[in-house]
Amino acid sequence: MGTFEKCLIQTGGGDNLEQVLQCISDSVETRDSVKDDIYKSWLLVICGSLIFFMQVGFAMLCAGCVRKKNVQNTMLKNLLDACGAAVAFYTVGFAFAFGGQNNTHDVTFIGSQNFFLMGDVNMAFWFFQFAFSATAVTIVAGTLAERCQMAAYLCYSVFLTGFVYPVVAHAIWSRNGFLSAFAADPYRGVGVVDFAGSGVVHITAGCTSLISTYILGARKGRFHDNRGRLLPVPRTIPGHSIALQLMGTFVLWFGWYGFNPGSALLLRVADTGRVGARAAVNTSLSAAAGACSALFTNMFLKERRTGEYKFDLPSAMNGALSGLVAVTASCGTIENWAAFAVGGIAGLLYLAGSATLVKFRLDDAVDAIPVHLANGIWGMIASGLFSSPHGMMEAFNQDDHVGWFYSLGQGSLDGTLIGNQILAICFVFGWVTCTMLPFFLWLNYMGWFRADSLDELVGLDLSYMGMAQTQLAKNVTEDLSEVGSVGGGSHKERQDNEKGDILPRNPPQSNMGPVEGLPDDEQ
Repeated sequence: MGTFEKCLIQTGGGDNLEQVLQCISDSVETRDSVKDDIYKSWLLVICGSLIFFMQVGFAMLCAGCVRKKNVQNTMLKNLLDACGAAVAFYTVGFAFAFGGQNNTHDVTFIGSQNFFLMGDVNMAFWFFQFAFSATAVTIVAGTLAERCQMAAYLCYSVFLTGFVYPVVAHAIWSRNGFLSAFAADPYRGVGVVDFAGSGVVHITAGCTSLISTYILGARKGRFHDNRGRLLPVPRTIPGHSIALQLMGTFVLWFGWYGFNPGSALLLRVADTGRVGARAAVNTSLSAAAGACSALFTNMFLKERRTGEYKFDLPSAMNGALSGLVAVTASCGTIENWAAFAVGGIAGLLYLAGSATLVKFRLDDAVDAIPVHLANGIWGMIASGLFSSPHGMMEAFNQDDHVGWFYSLGQGSLDGTLIGNQILAICFVFGWVTCTMLPFFLWLNYMGWFRADSLDELVGLDLSYMGMAQTQLAKNVTEDLSEVGSVGGGSHKERQDNEKGDILPRNPPQSNMGPVEGLPDDEQ
């Protein structure tokens, strides 16, 4: 039976033509609305799949940045990220982040419904948000590589996804969050513009990385020799595969097209396609600008120091990731030229942040802190500076409060948006510090955080995964030579170490004879 026949029956035979036409109009609108919901659900699942595919990129990047003796352990931790995130987000994480959200003016600190997905839950929305939470957790994996216990890592991933991250997501993305731009009455009329998570995902993960690496300490031989003496020049510990690192970077870049354009599907505007397209273009431009900025700036600095031009692939890769992180907050609200500027500055911030870590002797195996924390902060600030009136109207249906640079151009000093962005940065940083700092201190106090010295020496693959005895002997021989050569030998040998030649040509020998007063068995 067609729509016309159904409406004739509903209106009592069609005596009133106006009622029949209204019935037909309502039926068509309902049918179109159902189709839109179906298409939107499928797009959320597809975009969520792209975001989840970033787990592959992170796994490849982390595996490429560690030594061979820790590859299996690092890959297992990346797998446990996804598993722990799924369990935690299913049980309590989603409920704390989005449970019971509504369109009222109520403001809540945390959600209180939909635990274990009970009640009316949009499954496509849950999957999309789960992929975001899993991304936040796995960012920390590389920072703790080669020295963190397995049990501690699993505990951290569940705690972060189940409680810490959901509170941040609720505050900025839930319709009842106190900083949310999606609230019925946004804070100061605009809320916080974090389009796809520079603050929610990347500052949360980057701040966690900073706290954890400070408490965990550096890998052996990175800043001190085997006797605990500070090295005059920190030793670089190269990863075993630059190819894996590059492929991981490309996979992450690809996954970001689910991250940023996919977030447009959650906007309450008619033309989400236009906003998503803008986000995709800006994502591409910022990543490219970040890679070029970091690559050529690093090349220039090396030429000033050494007199020779040298291209550094890791700088370009991390520059691209920095550009992606930085544009995530504003990809749907800024113009194309601004995206290029945001990415270019992000590349410079990465180089400065990486050098700062070395200066303060913080060991980050994959440079997650300068990439995600420094550029997550910059991304939030950039959103408050560059969000255009046109972009804000398309994405959020308002242009009363725009980027500060545009306000200045209009003869106004309206700093509402940039003020909100800074407040959000302080909130995320404060919340993560207040929760994760005691948590990691407790793990460290209990002796559950850092791996045993011998386990770290022979490799965590042996400690947790099992390994052939021949490989064990090889690891021990290489690492004893590596650690021994760092603190001893001539200046020329230390120069060879810095160039990657970690085995000393002539291991230092003791010139001391027998010590008077000691028994023969103790000489």
